[in-house]
Amino acid sequence: MEILSILQHLWQQVLETSWLQWLGVSAGVTQVMLSKNNKVSNYLFGIISVIVTMIVLYEAKLYAEIALNMYYLIMSIYGWWYWISNKDVAQKPITSCSEKDWGIVVLIVGTAFAIFYYFLTHHTDSDVPLWDAWVSATAWAGMWLLAKRKLENWILLNISNLFAVPLLYHKGLLLYAILTLYLFTVAFFGYFNWKKMMKHHALSKIKGNQKI
Repeated sequence: MEILSILQHLWQQVLETSWLQWLGVSAGVTQVMLSKNNKVSNYLFGIISVIVTMIVLYEAKLYAEIALNMYYLIMSIYGWWYWISNKDVAQKPITSCSEKDWGIVVLIVGTAFAIFYYFLTHHTDSDVPLWDAWVSATAWAGMWLLAKRKLENWILLNISNLFAVPLLYHKGLLLYAILTLYLFTVAFFGYFNWKKMMKHHALSKIKGNQKI
């Protein structure tokens, strides 16, 4: 009986979901599928999703989350430009993080976490400042790696997703929690898909050098 009650509650939340949330989630699903398949158009749908999501968060008075999505918007625009800025970018290979890249990742996570935690504890009424700051900080680093087309972007994004699912549910955004759970699964396979493409490119490069 308790399980039925929970399911009814969840279904009621789905029915009460606004069309803006459905639009934002739909664009988000499209973005991650295109990203998983290494398509530059993923950034266009990412931009649409982020803009709609910021409106949803504003209506829900989740102002701290808006800051993260503003970063998503900036990084999506940057990533789009970085990918199509010249005719050779579409062929730019996926690569693994260097020691320098990991150093920047640690710097991004540490700095972003400190800033978000301070802001949430001193300037908002957030009930989950530590949790929220961690989700935001790891997502910042993941988006930077995605824009640079680094394989490990999926790892950072999924660390963020892992903590974001219960956080979003706690804040009453069920549809976005479900989307994030879906994104976690897709990103898991996206990592291996990118790894496969990276190995294929490396083999093609070796064969090309042998012909020379």
